[in-house]
Amino acid sequence: MEVLGVNVASVYIAVCVIWITSQDGSLAATASRANNITIITRMLDGLLDGYDYRLRPGLGDSITEVKTDIYVTSFGPVSDTEMEYTIDMFFRQNWKDERLKFQGPMGVLPLNNMMASKIWTPDTFFYNGKKSVAHNMTTPNKLLRIMEDGTLLYTMRLTIKAECPMMLEDFPMDSHACPLKFGSYAYTNQEVTYTWNKGEDLSVVVAEDGSRTNQYELLRQTVKSITVKSSTGEYAVMTIYFHLKRKIGYFVIQTYLPCIMTVILSQVSFWLNRESVPARTVFGVTTVLTMTTLSISARNSLPKVAYATAMDWFIAVCNAFVFSALIEFATVNYFTKRSWAWDSKVTVEPKEDKISVLGDLRQPTKTSSGDEDDEEAIPQTAMGIASPEGAGEASPLVEQRCANSSSHVTAIAENRRPTRAHPAELRSASVVLVAELDAGEPATWDAFPEQHGADLAAAAAAAVHTLAGSGKRSLPFPPSHQICRGRFQLCNIDSH
Repeated sequence: MEVLGVNVASVYIAVCVIWITSQDGSLAATASRANNITIITRMLDGLLDGYDYRLRPGLGDSITEVKTDIYVTSFGPVSDTEMEYTIDMFFRQNWKDERLKFQGPMGVLPLNNMMASKIWTPDTFFYNGKKSVAHNMTTPNKLLRIMEDGTLLYTMRLTIKAECPMMLEDFPMDSHACPLKFGSYAYTNQEVTYTWNKGEDLSVVVAEDGSRTNQYELLRQTVKSITVKSSTGEYAVMTIYFHLKRKIGYFVIQTYLPCIMTVILSQVSFWLNRESVPARTVFGVTTVLTMTTLSISARNSLPKVAYATAMDWFIAVCNAFVFSALIEFATVNYFTKRSWAWDSKVTVEPKEDKISVLGDLRQPTKTSSGDEDDEEAIPQTAMGIASPEGAGEASPLVEQRCANSSSHVTAIAENRRPTRAHPAELRSASVVLVAELDAGEPATWDAFPEQHGADLAAAAAAAVHTLAGSGKRSLPFPPSHQICRGRFQLCNIDSH
């Protein structure tokens, strides 16, 4: 029992000693950390004591070299109408300031934006930036680190909307190189110069999932350094080119395929009967309007450039096919109708013998009731009709007009049935023969004997009656029912 009691006591004492030793170590570490913080605070205060942040490092002695590199977290979207793009990135700058060298417990001092406002930083700006945003949520997104040798790393998160000049002659099969230019605003290249921190190949990196371009494919990025001259001196400018190639799939679906289908539809009208004028007209007009709509919609996604793009030429060719199909139909329809009209005309050589209408001009006219009514006679000289004894000749006016329409008069006198091209000309010739009926005493229409130009007389009667009914003449001619019931029966003359 005594041995067991001695062992327990020994273990207890050993544990107590270990605990006390650990507490002493933690107290020593805590004291050491507190001592380090105090040392760093005093060191920073010593660095800023007498430091003038208004003066660049090496002023009057050497050129300040600023090394840069960029990590792109998001690229896009790209606007064609505004010719601009948006980029979100971490912008890093390195330079050396001999005034900030130190020796202390830490080799690198990680600091925040509060320290950045108390030291000199490069006045970098973006030449082609339209709008730049430095993120401040929840605090300003800036990082500052100071090394023992006085080298500084200054990083900030930026979102920049920059210009991207585009040449759209090959749209939508075009490619572009969108630049991002930055440099010092106030210091010339004799005071501050810029270089790439990791070489031209590794200084600009784009995240694998960083592309936000739906219409473009980000192929690669290249960098170069240039010098820009101005009235205030020469400035070093760093330039990054983001090479983009447009994806054509959207335009194939929205523009190219509809245009091709519209052109094919316009050619379908050629398979329709050429006499189907409404159907072919609908095809032509509809396809022309569809091409116009497609052209306008395609232009809405582009800036108002003064030159024609590849899509404009394609749409122009499609418009030419569609419009020519409509013009072709109109031309064929016009000349086809003309050929039908000429084929239907009857060409008759005029006879040398003049037509004379003989007979008594005062025969009574029978009405529907069978009674004979005396009608006033038309003088023979009014129509140039000779009497049976040959006492009269045709008037010169009627003779001249009849000669102009002799072919049609001859066809009527020979009792030919007029073709569909004759009715208007038949009426015209009839009007010529009765042009002087408004002089002298009127006569009845039954006075013309059937054996002497009966058809011609009846045609003249119908034409004059038409003129009287329309108000152009006020002559006492018989009504239409008398003509229809007369011996000549030409009531359907207009249907010939």
